[in-house]
Amino acid sequence: MPKTIEAVWKIESTRLIAAIARVTRDIGVAEELAQDALVTALEVWPEEGIPENPAAWLMTAAKRRALDTLRRGQMLVQKHEEIARELEAQQQRLGEAMDQALDQVIDDDVLRLIFTACHPVLAVEGRVALTLRLIGGLTTAEIARAFLVPEKTMGQRIFRTKKTLAEANVPFETPRGDELRRRVESVLSVVYLIFNEGYTATSGNEWMRAALCDDALRLGRILAQLLPGESEVHCLLALMELHASRTAARRGPKGEAVLLPDQNRSLWDHAQIQRGMTALEHAQKLDGGAKQYALQAAIAACHMRARTAEETDWERIVLLYDALMQISPSPIVALNRAVAIGMAQGPAAGLDALDAMDPPGTDSALAGYHLLPSVRGDLLMKMGRFTEAREEIQRAITMTQNLREQELLTERLKQIEKAALSA
Repeated sequence: MPKTIEAVWKIESTRLIAAIARVTRDIGVAEELAQDALVTALEVWPEEGIPENPAAWLMTAAKRRALDTLRRGQMLVQKHEEIARELEAQQQRLGEAMDQALDQVIDDDVLRLIFTACHPVLAVEGRVALTLRLIGGLTTAEIARAFLVPEKTMGQRIFRTKKTLAEANVPFETPRGDELRRRVESVLSVVYLIFNEGYTATSGNEWMRAALCDDALRLGRILAQLLPGESEVHCLLALMELHASRTAARRGPKGEAVLLPDQNRSLWDHAQIQRGMTALEHAQKLDGGAKQYALQAAIAACHMRARTAEETDWERIVLLYDALMQISPSPIVALNRAVAIGMAQGPAAGLDALDAMDPPGTDSALAGYHLLPSVRGDLLMKMGRFTEAREEIQRAITMTQNLREQELLTERLKQIEKAALSA
């Protein structure tokens, strides 16, 4: 029974917290009340069985708990009397009308919760943690494990984040007009950060943390339903679906990292590829062709259309990176563009592009980023400059904190040594 209750909680917790937060205007209080409802369920359901409508049951329990707390004067929120009156009124409408009431407000409430959890007033790591906690339904321990930090540290981070929201009096609402678009960017960046950490872990013993990718995809699908007219939402969903479709091919039998050119493409999830392509087509119909996630998704689509690595349309990928550099320039985009140029025009051209963005011997915007020497080493190896290539790969090995990437780079080093001996 506890496992079943846990599964119900995973499904219903976001809706429950969102609906309560609409009334209390305080995410911290809403989460506490929702947790109280869960504790009550753990006490009652094993004896009475899981109700036909768990969401309505949990909502009723949470609101009763809120009323009890208010009456005892223990809820420290503003406008106690106003909130109490609203809760009393809603309490009277519970029962048969609960299902209908939940259906009417669920989309708006969840959307408000997402925008609040991703509010720009919060530090990025706080947005990520709170989003996984409130919308992803993860426990503090699960989030801590995902990011390889102690549970106590993550708990403190979430506590500080909720405190910041309360102190800043962040309204529990969905922004409108231009503010909506600015805030959507913040939400999408949080979701993509979660996905990227899952897709290639920054540290630890695993190449991927697939559960985080799944959480990000679920958030992306929720956003696509709640914001059907926002093209970049569908573009990000397309990008994540296309990348995630390669999951089974990105790891070898022992968990080792497998890069794109070496992947068995028969292992790609073609149903997921189709979902990604459909989302991208939908976004393009919404006039979403020349924005950040649209261009990244188009690049991913180029890879997915190629039946073999050799058939990849690298010339088109270079053009897409050129466009991306125009609207959203960054050192990472420039690095990826250099890789694409190296594939399309040869390693010498790729190295020229790399040196143009990051001249050797200068302070780099990517200082400490292991993929910079990794890419340079790969290009130098292809040009037969093995001594320089060896030095770059050795430098990359010292920079990465991920065991699987260290293994991958060590294998690359062996390839360089072998090529140098046979040269």
